[in-house]
Amino acid sequence: MSTIGFIGLGHMGGPMAANLVKAGHTVVGFDLAPAALEQAVKDGASVADSAVDAVRDADVVITMLPSGKHVLGLYDDLLPVAKPGTLFIDCSTIDVADAREAHERAEAAGHRSVDAPVSGGVVGATAGTLAFMVGGSEEDFQAASPLLDVMGRKVVHCGDAGVGQAAKICNNMILGVSMIAISEAFVLGEKLGLSNQALFDVASNASGQCWALTSNCPVPGPVPTSPANNDYQPGFAVALMDKDLGLAANALRTNGVDAELGLKAAELYSQYHAAGAGGQDFSAIINDIRDRSTEGQQ
Repeated sequence: MSTIGFIGLGHMGGPMAANLVKAGHTVVGFDLAPAALEQAVKDGASVADSAVDAVRDADVVITMLPSGKHVLGLYDDLLPVAKPGTLFIDCSTIDVADAREAHERAEAAGHRSVDAPVSGGVVGATAGTLAFMVGGSEEDFQAASPLLDVMGRKVVHCGDAGVGQAAKICNNMILGVSMIAISEAFVLGEKLGLSNQALFDVASNASGQCWALTSNCPVPGPVPTSPANNDYQPGFAVALMDKDLGLAANALRTNGVDAELGLKAAELYSQYHAAGAGGQDFSAIINDIRDRSTEGQQ
């Protein structure tokens, strides 16, 4: 069993760390939020007074942080104090360029490194059914896999450093565009006198079938476990979709990709987030579409 320094014990990191404890690993965690530390102790982890203290004796360091600047800033403090050859696993969703820089810094300091962003939300983190998209060498991927298998159901080695992040932003661009298309279809169906249940029954068994419809349906009723049946409590929050689509939009522009739908999805979620909906599930975008559609009627 490994000794793991886990930095970032929020909505995603906390349950992930708890699953590692359940599997028999020693987890020493740190988070800036006292409530997160309290929960970690309840889940069986030890907590440190600082991120540096959490990693001093660790075999593996896992980070789950808001952005690339947080990851790189923390690495400045952690890399010099970690034991030689420590495996750094960054599960944050960050820019590909930042992920590659984090790899380079870790390797230059004598450590191993993979980027391993996740998909599956809080529900997946709690259940241990996340999907991990991993970038790094084959050797480092094999070293990380036993721990990722504890926290997830699907672990995919996507390629070299940073390619895990590339897979994550591409996947979430598909998800964001899909949810907008589904939401527009339901609003149109309502205008045409089609019940939500009837549209779901057709689309879920026809060419409109996709995960955003059958697992995260944006209207109450058809999928009882979807956030739409719980006042759009996330789930996967609008603020996070806005962040991920912003990363995708930056990558699209940087790499000269003509992707009108991806850029438009980023624009719509950015506007919805700015309007105060950041804490709602990303499927709540249907309410924004519905409101704007009503305003547009003559």
